[in-house]
Amino acid sequence: MSQLNNPLEVYKLLPKSNCKLCGMATCLAFADLVIKGQKRFGECPHLESQIIEEVDSKIIKQMAPEEQLKQILVPLQREIASIDFSASVQRLGATFSGDKLSIKCLGKDFTVDAKGNIISDCHVNIWVTVPLLNYIIHCAGNDLTGKWVTFRELSKEKIWDSYFEHKFEKPLKQIADIYPDLLEDMIHIFGGKQVEKSYSSDISLVLYPLPKVPMLICYSKPEEDLESKLNVFFDSSAGDNLNVDLIYSLCGGLLTMFEKIKSRHIQP
Repeated sequence: MSQLNNPLEVYKLLPKSNCKLCGMATCLAFADLVIKGQKRFGECPHLESQIIEEVDSKIIKQMAPEEQLKQILVPLQREIASIDFSASVQRLGATFSGDKLSIKCLGKDFTVDAKGNIISDCHVNIWVTVPLLNYIIHCAGNDLTGKWVTFRELSKEKIWDSYFEHKFEKPLKQIADIYPDLLEDMIHIFGGKQVEKSYSSDISLVLYPLPKVPMLICYSKPEEDLESKLNVFFDSSAGDNLNVDLIYSLCGGLLTMFEKIKSRHIQP
C-alpha cells in the first residue's frame, strides 16, 4: 500500500456508511481529521485490526493548508523567471507593462515581476499567490467554452466532488443563509456580475478568481419546508487553465474572504 497523504485516500478505505459511531457526521469528515492527526484511523469501529495496522503506518499527517502552500511558493517563484511575460498576455488574459505582468483576480489588479513578487492595492495572501503564480506558469490558455460543469466533472472523481461540497459549498451556503446580502456584496467587492438565473436558482452570479477560471454561484433561498441550496460550477475549460487541486485551494481562500466579510457585517 502506498502512503496516504490526503483525506480522500483515507476515505476510500472507509465503509462510507456515515454511521456516526466515530463521533463524526460523515466518513469524509472523519477522514479529514485522521489526516490532520485529530482522529486515529482505528476509531472507525467497522475496520478489521489487520487493516488498521497496515494503514496506520502509511498515513502521513498533513500540515495546515497554509503551510503546504508556503512550501510550494519558493519553487514557483524560481520557475516564474523562465516565463516570457510579453508572449503570455493572450494565453493568460493579462496585460504587460514595463517588465511586469498584470492579471485581474476577483476584479483587482495583481502585478507580478520576474522574481514572482506580487503587488496589489488589496491584501495579498498565500491562498491567492500560489494559484496565481501556478496559473502564469501552467495555464494552457484555452478559451472559455461557456459550458458550466460541477467540480466533480472537472476532477473526474466523485469523491473529490463530495469533498468540495463538504469544504466549500456547504460552508458558503451557511454564510449566505446568515448574511443574505453576501452574494450582492460579491458583485461589488469582487467584480462579479449577476447573470440570467441558472439551474432553478433565485440568484446566479459569476466571479473571476482568475481571467480564465470563472465560477458560477447559484443560490436558492429557503422556502416553506425547503431549505436553501447553493451550488458552484466552473467553465469546462477551467481544469486546463489551472490544476484542479489549486482550484480547490483558491476556493478555500475565497471562503476565508467571505467569512471575513460576514464577520464585519454581523455584530454580536
